[in-house]
Formats: sequence, structure tokens, C-alpha cells
Amino acid sequence: MNWLKRGSVLAGGMVGLWAGEGAVRAQEAPITVQVDASDSARRIVHTHLAIPVQPGALTLYYPKWIPGEHAPNGPINSLVNLHLSAAGHEVSWRRDPVDLYAIQCEVPAGAASLDVVFDDVVPTEEGGYSSGTSSSAQLTLLNWNQLLLYPAGKSSDQLTFVASLKLPTGWKFGTALPVATTAGDTTDFRPVTLETLVDSPVVAGAHYRQVPLTPEGASPSNVMDLVADSAAALALPDDEIAHYKQLVAEAANLYGATHYEHYHFLVGLSEFIFHSGIEHHESSLNTLPERTFIDKDSRLYESDLLPHEFTHSWNGKYRRPASLTTPDFQVPMQDDLLWVYEGLTEYAGSYVLTARAGLNTPEWSHDWLASTAASLDHKAGRNWRNLQDTATLASVLYDSSREWSNLRRGVDFYPEGVLLWLEVDTIIRQKTNGQRSIDDFCHAFHGGQSGPPKVVTYTFDDVVNTLESVVSHDWRGLLTERLDSLSPHAPLGGIENAGWHLVYNGQPNKQDEARDTDKKTASFVYSLGLSLKEDGTVQDVVGSGPAFAAGISPSMKVVAVNGRTYSVKGLKEALAAAKAAGSAPLELLILNDDYYKTVRLDYHGGERYPHLERDAAKPDLLEAICHPHAAQPNP
Repeated sequence: MNWLKRGSVLAGGMVGLWAGEGAVRAQEAPITVQVDASDSARRIVHTHLAIPVQPGALTLYYPKWIPGEHAPNGPINSLVNLHLSAAGHEVSWRRDPVDLYAIQCEVPAGAASLDVVFDDVVPTEEGGYSSGTSSSAQLTLLNWNQLLLYPAGKSSDQLTFVASLKLPTGWKFGTALPVATTAGDTTDFRPVTLETLVDSPVVAGAHYRQVPLTPEGASPSNVMDLVADSAAALALPDDEIAHYKQLVAEAANLYGATHYEHYHFLVGLSEFIFHSGIEHHESSLNTLPERTFIDKDSRLYESDLLPHEFTHSWNGKYRRPASLTTPDFQVPMQDDLLWVYEGLTEYAGSYVLTARAGLNTPEWSHDWLASTAASLDHKAGRNWRNLQDTATLASVLYDSSREWSNLRRGVDFYPEGVLLWLEVDTIIRQKTNGQRSIDDFCHAFHGGQSGPPKVVTYTFDDVVNTLESVVSHDWRGLLTERLDSLSPHAPLGGIENAGWHLVYNGQPNKQDEARDTDKKTASFVYSLGLSLKEDGTVQDVVGSGPAFAAGISPSMKVVAVNGRTYSVKGLKEALAAAKAAGSAPLELLILNDDYYKTVRLDYHGGERYPHLERDAAKPDLLEAICHPHAAQPNP
């Protein structure tokens, strides 16, 4: 594809990028990158690049803006032992004092190739998405953007790379990157563009299993590549495999076309790696606790991850906001349309497709939606920061701390996107008497012609115009209102339209309960207005809740409840007693740094958790939305 044809904004932004880069040779030969991951158990990976060059000034870039992470978080601190050489002689280099991801050098006369060697040291701390810890003693997750430098002067689809990978003896791997040959522990891949290389991560490990999700010979093919810290963790139950086969069928049905030649669900199962999901065009990198697939409760809690990342093959990779479609990995991305890129994916993938594939139960699906809505309905930050600003500031908000997130707001375009697109879906269904739905929008917007990966950009106007083609409505007015308005309460129109109400009672919400178990937290958000870590440390407070009003804030610690040492069970019993008594306040002993104080909360509502309650006066649209639409695949 030609990036210069993507619009005047991109074309204008690339003029300065290409000026003065005379050392890049027109690529008669590709750049080679040899990666030695045989030492990954020590969390160190070795890289050797050979870059065709000609004499003169040369700038090499380390990828900065990482697709799918929407932020300039390329882990440049992990690059160590960098050395450049040409014709056997060391070439000195210096870092650009403004763009810290740019390495500058002077290629000596007579040189036709520049050798670049460095090591990638894998962090041991959790977090940071793909730049967090990504290796254990038994597996490794390799992202090519962390293992290369590339010359300035060409866009990422104009640079050709030939990659090779050496793994520890006996390890196997999964990737969407096309394989040329494998000899022993080393695999050579076919030539691809830099864009495709960075879009094709690798999972590898001593314990590996590939699970076919489409029949042999089917085109396109779909497989799941699993690596784990133990062989036992790979025992994905047959009924769960059937659900993932159904997911593939449901996604094709929802979008009406596929934009990949083969798709790999890459899954790493370990307690020692980051836990998240990163989308790619022909694969997704999904990282989960080791026992996720062999523990029923964990499997249910994590059921929406793979459907979310799979959906991105259509929404985010194939159809991509023009403001997020940049010529290389140094040009800043603009995140203003993430309420479509991520918000619609959260609705269509995490909610709709997860339910249609049978990866969760109707009860779980209802509690998941109730939890999503309630978290926003108690978000004090909605009084000053609108939905649009959570998307625009995404590159900063992704790394913001959990503390004070209720007042700050985080990347709320995920959960609020669910409510927004549910409202859109229900309006379409109501205005067409159930004849049309969000499925028709997805067909029109994300469908088109099946084939290999490509990018089709869009703007806000394209979203509005496609919705208008599905059914006439003031879509521009609705979306603008939802994006720009301030309100202490969440937009619950979609839930109400669907024939349900958001209510609160003393019965725990299954989604929230599972989250507290997984994160070792205790949520009293909808009663006392605070969430606690396992040891009683205050994680966050609701800006309009009783705890905040009483002077409690994050980092303080609940030491005792009504004179007795804090425990989750004890606090719940105290809430029940306060509700029964109806008068005596709840007394908490709080530790703030090394000072103690007693606070009294005049709250008597007992435990409160969010749920959906049926409105019998309206049709149940949630059942219609979540009901399977595709035929069940053959076993």
C-alpha cells in the first residue's frame, strides 16, 4: 500500500521525515534481522541486523509508537549493548537529543552494509503491556518491534525484512509470520515488510500445543497456538475448543468477510509474564495466568479476552482511524477515535461475540454488562472529563495509576463504548422493528471483500454515514452528545431500550466477585464507596461516596473495623450490623503513613452490588443480541 495516498495530513507529516536521509540505499537487498532467543530463560535476547546502506549520514529508529498500544511506549530502556560496524570497523553513534528513539551515525566511505548488534533485556516487573515481563523459564513472547532498528527515510511498508529466529533446544513456536525453512533450533522466515514483521509476534516454549479451529484445508485457516509453563496447562477442554470454533464462525457471520489468509490466536499461559492482549491483523497475543484453561472459574473470568482481540482483525487492523494510521512507528498517533476502535470492539467482541460463541453464560453476560454500567455510574470524573477526552488522552491514561482513577477517569472508552454501541444497536433494532441491527453496520463498515490483510482508513464522518445507510437517525447528534456531555451518571439508554434496568442489591455480582478473587481486592464501591487491597490498603475511593466524604483517600489503610482487626469478612459483617441497627455509624481505624485516625461512616445500606433486572413491558433485546447467529461448526 502507498501511505502517501492516505490523505493530506499523513502526506504532509512525512515530508520532514524523509528529508536529508541520503544514506538509505534503494533496497536491492532486504534488511536481515537474526534473533537469538536461546538465552530467553535468563530474559535476554540477542539481535543482529544487516542493513544495506551507502556512505553518509544515517538515522536509525527504535520503534516508539506501538500499534495496538496507542502510546509512545516502545521499551527503549530494554535495548542494551548497542554496537554498529561496517566492513569490520566500529561505527560511532549518538542519540538524537530531542527524539530519544533516534540513533544517528555516519556510514564510512565504501560501506555497503551496516551491522547492528544489541541485546533486549526483558523486564522482570509486571505491567507495561508487551514491554513488560514476557519470558519465563519455560516460554517467551517475542515482539519484533523490540528486536530491531530501522532506517529513516522510508515508510514501514516500503522496508523489506528477512528475519530468522533461534530458540532453546526443543522449543516449539507459533506465529502468523510465514516460515521459509526450519533447521534444528533456527527458523528462517520469508521476506515481509517492516509493517508485517512488527504485526507478527511469536510465542515459543518448551510446552506447546496447536489447536485447529477450522477444518483441515479450510481457507482462511484459524488455529490456537498455546505455550505454557507446564504441559498440564495446555489441556484445553473439548467443549471449550468447540466454543472457540463457534467464535470463528460467529465473527465471520457478524462481519460478512475475513481480512486474513490465516489467523493465529497466540496464547501464553504463565504467572511470570504480563497479562493482557495485543491485537494484530493475522494474530493476537493473549497472555493469561497458567491455569486459565484448566480452571473453570478462571476460564469464565477471562472468557472475553480472545474474542476482543480477534475482533480487532476487522475493527482496528482492517478498518482503522485515519488519525491512527501513521507511515512508521515514530510519527505520533492520534487516539481520538478509540471509542470506535476499542469501544466498539469491547461491545462487539467482549460482549456480543463472547456470548454468541457460548464462552460465557447468560447470567455471567448480564452481570458483566451490569458491572460495566455500574462502574461508570459511580465515576466522579464524569463531572469534568467527557468520553471524548478519555480517548484523546489515551496515550497518557493507559499508564495512569489505579489510585484516584475514580476522579481522574481512565481509558473509559472501553466500558462506556459498550454502553454507547449497545444504545446504537437497540435504536437500530427499534427503528427497523428488529429487521436490522449492529450486525448490518458491521457488515457494511468492516465487511467488503475477503482477502489478505489491508488497511482501509475512516473518519468520524464515515462512521456517521455508514450508520445512516443502515437506518435514518440523527446519528451525528447522538454520538456528539455521548462524546461531549458531562454527567454524574452513565448513559443507560441502551440497557433501558433492551428491556432491562440497572439495579443494586445484596447479592454479589459474579463478574466483580471473580475480579476481586483474581486481583486479590475487595470492592465496596457501591456501598461505602471504596475498594481495598487484600491487606486493607485503600486502592481507590468514589468521589461522591461515604468514604470520600469521611476523609478517606487512596494509600490509606483500614486497620480495624468497629475495634476489631480488619478482614473482608469482618467488614461485610459490620455492614450487615449497621443496616440492621439503622443508627450506629460504622467505625474504621485508618492508618495514614504512620499516623492513626478513627473515621465514622454514617452508612446503613448494607452491601450493594449491580445487576440487571428485567422490564417485562419491553422486548428482551439482550437475548436477541447475544443469541448464536452462525451454524455450529462440525466437530
